[in-house]
Amino acid sequence: MKSAAVRVFLVWLALMLAGLAVVWNSRFTADMSFFLPSNPSAEQRALVEQLQDGSVSRLLMVAVEGGDEKQRAAVSRALRQALAADPDFLSVQNGEAGGLEGERDRLLAHRYALSPSVAPERFTEDGLRAAVTDTIDLLSSPAGMLLKPYLARDPTGEVLSILGQLNPGAQPQMRAGVWASRDGERAMLLLQTRVLGSDTDGQALAIDKVHAAFEQARASTGHSALTMVLSGPGQFAVQARETIKSEAKRLSLMSSIAIWLVLFWVYRSFKLLALGLIPVLSGTLAGIAMVSLVHGTVFGVTVGFGSALIGEAVDYAIYYFVQAGHQGVDQWRRVFWPTIRLGVMTTAIGFGALLFSGFPGLAQLGLYALSGVVTAALVTRFVLPSLTGPGLRVPAHEVWVRRWMALLGQAHRLRWAMVGLAVAVAAYLWVQRDALWSANLSALSSVTADEANADARMRADLAAPDARYLVTVSADSQEAALRAAEKAGQRLDALVEQGVIGGYDSPARFLPSAELQQQRLASLPPAEVLRERLQRALVDAPLSAARLEPFISDTEAARAAGPMTRADLDGSALALAVDSLLIHGKDGHWTVMLPLRPAPGVPDAAIPAQPVEQVLDGSGALFVDLKTEFEGLYSTYVEEAVELSLLGVLAIALLLAVSLRSVLRLARVLFTLALAVGLVMVMLNLAGVRLHLLHLVGLLLIFAVGSNYALFLDHPGEGEPLDPATLLSMGVAVLTTVIGFGTLASSSVPVLQAVGITVGPGALLALVLSAVLVYPKPARPPSGAAP
Repeated sequence: MKSAAVRVFLVWLALMLAGLAVVWNSRFTADMSFFLPSNPSAEQRALVEQLQDGSVSRLLMVAVEGGDEKQRAAVSRALRQALAADPDFLSVQNGEAGGLEGERDRLLAHRYALSPSVAPERFTEDGLRAAVTDTIDLLSSPAGMLLKPYLARDPTGEVLSILGQLNPGAQPQMRAGVWASRDGERAMLLLQTRVLGSDTDGQALAIDKVHAAFEQARASTGHSALTMVLSGPGQFAVQARETIKSEAKRLSLMSSIAIWLVLFWVYRSFKLLALGLIPVLSGTLAGIAMVSLVHGTVFGVTVGFGSALIGEAVDYAIYYFVQAGHQGVDQWRRVFWPTIRLGVMTTAIGFGALLFSGFPGLAQLGLYALSGVVTAALVTRFVLPSLTGPGLRVPAHEVWVRRWMALLGQAHRLRWAMVGLAVAVAAYLWVQRDALWSANLSALSSVTADEANADARMRADLAAPDARYLVTVSADSQEAALRAAEKAGQRLDALVEQGVIGGYDSPARFLPSAELQQQRLASLPPAEVLRERLQRALVDAPLSAARLEPFISDTEAARAAGPMTRADLDGSALALAVDSLLIHGKDGHWTVMLPLRPAPGVPDAAIPAQPVEQVLDGSGALFVDLKTEFEGLYSTYVEEAVELSLLGVLAIALLLAVSLRSVLRLARVLFTLALAVGLVMVMLNLAGVRLHLLHLVGLLLIFAVGSNYALFLDHPGEGEPLDPATLLSMGVAVLTTVIGFGTLASSSVPVLQAVGITVGPGALLALVLSAVLVYPKPARPPSGAAP
């Protein structure tokens, strides 16, 4: 017997080591493709690409507060100087003209390929005269002063023409030479990180550097009373991760201590406490390994959601230790295991329905739950007995069991009240059916209303773009993608002139197509022709043609060099700006994203879809409203999850029908589970909570956990008393479930709180309703019998 137990243990250990090896080599991702369908549309692909790699996702906004205007400006300058020298930031702007120095030489070298003003007419006598005059007039401006030393090389102002494209439209106001908020009470900076917005670790490192640079700037300027506020997608992502980690640790510690105390009171054994973790750990490991083997990549959301589902495995160990500890392992296998096995099958079928989802995220969640729960149950059935041995004993706790048995014996008196309650619940859910579910993904966000308002205020102060509107276009090659971006840009220019949009960004501004560059470079006349035209154009001008030989040499060099390439931008902020808007996909296609800016003064910063779609019609470019697209995608996601869950419930009903072989028993079990789920939905709705994906997972878990309670309390023979071991195990199981998930209900993190407020009360309701509706009435003693 001992040798058989050893073999079982060794097989389990080998499988766990194999699973650990798979998990160790698994690829985990936290990107939003969890919400993408298997075959996403172009708009949906653009949505995820912008969230992962878009330039807007890399923005960090900084506000320096306190002190007076000069003090804030001094710290702003010191902060910009420190961060501009850091390679982790591709752009650091605070309105100072010096902020452009890092890119000035690069722009100067390629100005004739980049400038939108370069055309044959610009290099005629009249064109040269007008261009040089305009450049001289602009020398008194901040940008003009920056380029004054290069007047002899760029008298036509091509660099100024390029800079004019960088951020057309509204600009932050200036105070003491730097950007300031609209009320003038804060100095403002706009940063763009080198790392992707989806790289939370990289964003955290960049944010730490901003804080360190600010402390250094305060110390170097002597203005220690000033404070800093930071906002942006990266800040929110890092903050959310740290908040969830902190809350999870705190709540896990609280619930673990409480659960361990309860279990120790029941088991009176440290050994059983430790062994009870084996099914849970085994199920978690199996779930991750199976998802990795089937899908190749494991979503972080899957692990987070699935961990709640594997929580059911705790109950399996409780059932085994208490029931086998009272009546022996063999009796447990013969009497109790079939009921547990049926409960496991209902859970596996319920969540297994998600395997058929068109969304890989839902399919992963179903596979994780199915493989994890089944593994935990098998480990409980075959491994725990070999580890505990035949001498398993658990105290009877007779006083508590008698009290619970007395309450259980009176529970049937509430049946008709529960029937009336069920009618009321059904009526309420029908009336509120359109207000039950939320299609707003912000319900899953940990960003508070105050933080969202502060972010909106800082965006308005900086005239910073948001991530909502963009135009996207795809092509088979980089050159074709850039040409398509240029054509789309020409159409968008008309909307800018009409005031429909405030502007847009395009990689073609920093890396024009080779075709467009050839056209521009062909506009440059030969050196002798240009020299003669300058001499005639600049007669009586304040700038002598004789001083412009560097200009003539540069145009001749540009003609000889030919078009610039992406490699010519290496090491510059322009390169990263291009790479964030021009994405080479895994499928070999190139995608260009052109973020749009709303027109100044538009309510809610909205861009009307119809005029944009009309002007782009036939161009191959797509207009994407990310907010609307994401909400529509998420709504579809939740709808499919609900539909598949209902199919899973139907499959569970069929399984129970075959197993119970009684219409009455089947009806009582299903009615109990449906009422428990319905009551939780009603309570949440009355509390002002609209259900989302996390609540759905919680409702499925109520159905899974509740099915175990209902099946244990179901008796074919009327009046048979419940076995004390079964009652004790169920009482302990529901108590630990309520503690674990009830603790989550106190969390400030929406995703944790949603699971807690759903499963905690739901598990308790499932047990109470099972006692009322499923457990048979106690048999009446024969007439005249002694009480």
